[in-house]
Amino acid sequence: MLEKVSVQNAVGTRLAHDITEIRPGEFKGPAFRKGHTVCDGDICHLQKLGKNHLYLLNMEEGEIHENQAAKILAKGLAGQGIEWNDDPKEGKITLHAAYDGILSINIASLAAFNLIDEVMCATQHNNTLVKKGDLVAATRAIPLVMKQAPIERAALIGSHDKGIVSVKPLKNLKTGLVITGSEVYNGLIEDGFAPVLSKKINDLGSRILSVKYAPDDSNHIQQAILNCLDSGCDLIILSGGMSVDPDDVTRTGIQQAGATEMYYGSAVLPGAMFLVAYINDIPLLGVPACGLFHRITVLDLILPRVMAGEHIDKKELAFLGHGGLCMNCKKCTFPHCPFGKGV
Repeated sequence: MLEKVSVQNAVGTRLAHDITEIRPGEFKGPAFRKGHTVCDGDICHLQKLGKNHLYLLNMEEGEIHENQAAKILAKGLAGQGIEWNDDPKEGKITLHAAYDGILSINIASLAAFNLIDEVMCATQHNNTLVKKGDLVAATRAIPLVMKQAPIERAALIGSHDKGIVSVKPLKNLKTGLVITGSEVYNGLIEDGFAPVLSKKINDLGSRILSVKYAPDDSNHIQQAILNCLDSGCDLIILSGGMSVDPDDVTRTGIQQAGATEMYYGSAVLPGAMFLVAYINDIPLLGVPACGLFHRITVLDLILPRVMAGEHIDKKELAFLGHGGLCMNCKKCTFPHCPFGKGV
């Protein structure tokens, strides 16, 4: 419980919480820290901050201070790839990425956590690419003093799931490119896909192991895929031939190569004719023609997740619909925009 005393009578007591000072445009932060012993020289400063009274903290059994609560909450929230300083300020702790990777938020558990009274956690969007040291979440205990039981219950939600907030590291995948299309294969037009796809792969820390070209013939496409597999590729990306024209036979070539799973179509624009397939545990991503004309497509949403080891199926492609509409802004600001941020 808190006991209210005048500033003059508080000399010699220790502050139960930080006292914030705001100087617009100059400073916002603690003028006095929790635990500071009030002296005569502090009285004028405190009064200028509007503090004519202070509160002495007398903890009752089963109660907990905001800073202690924040530590418990952070420990429960933090999963793999998350680091935080054990130095809460005004009941708040920030969580940061311990390394480069893709942010993973257990959205249902986060909601359950935030439904508990007197606690909160705010995060960046799920599946956001992050760098080491990036701020990814923050938590705080809302009142100065609260019951300990709800705090422990909130932390337990996270610990059951090995943390609500985590970062998955990106794997260095040896990637094969299969560029389809008779016009490219026969040299009638210059290939524009390989440079675009190579940059996306390299930017995510992986490398191109093989580039194969195939005409609009399913047998040639099948053989190009098998050649990539034989060379040791961990990931194969195919471009073109994903539409519904009779000569769009890339899907057939993937089936002939031995696909054990294949999911055609995503709830994303651009990228509705995107394809995800697997030959045993090797992922194959089929990129439609939009990948050549749009800087950002469904590939930019799925590729990092594949590199983080996620298995993408029809459900994952369907859930992308919420937030999966690119607005084709004149100046693209991705990833600092709503595209792909629905889940």
